Amino acid sequence: MTQTVTTSAVRARASSPALSGPGLFTVLLAAALPLVDFFIVNVALPTIGADLAAGEAVLELVVAAYGVAYAVLLVLGGRLGDLFGRRRLFLAGMAAFGLTSLACGLAPGAWWLVGARAAQGASAAAMLPQVLATIQAATSGGRRARAMSLYGATAGLSMVAGQILGGVLVAADLAGSGWRAIFLVNVPVVLLGLVLAVRYVPETRSPRPEPVDGPGTVLLAVSLLTLLAPLTEGRAAGWPLWTWLSLAAFPLAAAAFYAVERRADRQGRTPLVPPSLFALASLRRGLMLILPFSVGFSGFMFVIALALQRGAGLGPVPAGLALAPMAVAFLFVSLSGPRLIARYGTRVLTAGAVVQGAGVLLIVLAAWRDWPHLGFGSLLPGVTVAGAGQALQLPNLMRIVMSEVPPARAGVGSGVMVTTQQSALALGVATLGTLFLALVPHHGMRDALVVTLLVQLAGVVLTGLLSLRLPRTVG
Repeated sequence: MTQTVTTSAVRARASSPALSGPGLFTVLLAAALPLVDFFIVNVALPTIGADLAAGEAVLELVVAAYGVAYAVLLVLGGRLGDLFGRRRLFLAGMAAFGLTSLACGLAPGAWWLVGARAAQGASAAAMLPQVLATIQAATSGGRRARAMSLYGATAGLSMVAGQILGGVLVAADLAGSGWRAIFLVNVPVVLLGLVLAVRYVPETRSPRPEPVDGPGTVLLAVSLLTLLAPLTEGRAAGWPLWTWLSLAAFPLAAAAFYAVERRADRQGRTPLVPPSLFALASLRRGLMLILPFSVGFSGFMFVIALALQRGAGLGPVPAGLALAPMAVAFLFVSLSGPRLIARYGTRVLTAGAVVQGAGVLLIVLAAWRDWPHLGFGSLLPGVTVAGAGQALQLPNLMRIVMSEVPPARAGVGSGVMVTTQQSALALGVATLGTLFLALVPHHGMRDALVVTLLVQLAGVVLTGLLSLRLPRTVG
C-alpha cells in the first residue's frame, strides 16, 4: 500500500512540472514575437513597396500571407504539442521563427518576402499554442491566474508596441538595413529565447496524446482560407471572380468541418476541435467577446497607420509614437487586472468596454477637429483612455476562455482561442481596412477615418453588451 501511494505521488509530481519565474518570462517573450510581427509591418509597408518595387496587392500579401498561415495552422500546432511534447514543439517553432525572420530580412524581392512571411506565420503557429498550454499545464490556482493575466497583458502590449517598434526601426536605418531591421531584430531575441527555454521551460504533454485529425485539419484550413484570403486580397486585386467563389464556398466548408468533427466526437474518435469543448460556457462566451474586440483592435491599428502617414503626412516614427500613450496605459492598467477581477468579477470587462468606447469617441473628435494636423498631442487623450479600456478587457478575456479547460486539453483549448483571435485580427485589417480605403476616394481621408472609427465603436458597444451575459465570477 505504501509503495502504491509513493509511486502515485511521484507520478503526480512528474506529470505536473512547475513553471518558474524565468520560465514564465521565456514563454511570454515567445508570445510577444508573433503578435509584434503581425503589426510591425504596418508602418513599414510604404518603404518596403518603394525598395522592392511592389504594388499594393503584393504588399497586402506580405501582411496576409503571415496572418493566414498563422491562423490556419494554430489548432494543429496545439494538437502537435499535446502529442509530441509542448517544450519540444516550442523549441522547434521558435528556432523556425528565427530562421524565417532571417529569410524575411534578407529577401531579395517581393515574392520572396511573401513566401518567407507565410513560413514565418507557420512557425509562429507551432510556437504560440505551446505558451498557453504550458501555462495551463504547469501552473495552478493564483499562479495560473497571474500568469494568464500577464499573458493577456503581453498580447495587448505587443500589438501596440509592434507598430511603434516598426516605425522606430525603419527610421533608424540600422547599418543601412532600412525596413529589413523589423525582421532581423527577431534573430537575437530568438537566440536568447532558445537559451532560456532549454534551461527553464518544463516539458509537458497530454497524459493521453490524441492523434492528428487529418480530415478535420484539412477542412479547417479550407474554411479559414476561403474566408480570409478573399477578404484580405479582394480589394487590392479588384474583387475578381475567385474572391466571390471563395466567399461562397466558406459556409459550405465550415459546415463540412463541423459535421466531420461532430461525427468524430460521437464515434469516440479524436477531432481536431472537439465540439464538446464548446460545452464549456466560459470558453464559448469568451470567444464571442474576443472576436469583435480583436476585429476592432487590428482594424484601428491598420487604419490609423495609413491615416497618419498618407493623410496627416507623418513619418514612420511620429506615426508609431502617436500610439505610445496607448501602450503605456495598457501596461499599467493591465497589471491591476487580477485584483480588479477578484474584487468586481466580470463587471470589469463591461467597465473596460465603456472606457474604451469613450477613448474611441475622443479619437473621433480629434480627427474631426484637427485634421490634417493629427499627431501625438491631439491623439493623446483618446489613445490613452482607449488603451486603459482595452487593458481591462483583453487579459481578463483570455483568462476567462481558458479558466475551465482541463490541462489534458490545454493545447487544443489554446489553439482554438488563439486561432479565433488571429482570424479576427486578420478580419479586422480586411474589413475595416477595406471600408476605410473604399471611402477615401469619394469622401476624403478625414471622413473615411471618422466613419471607420464609428464602426469600430459599434464593435466596442457589442463587446460591452455581450460581457453582461458572463457569470460574475471567474474561476
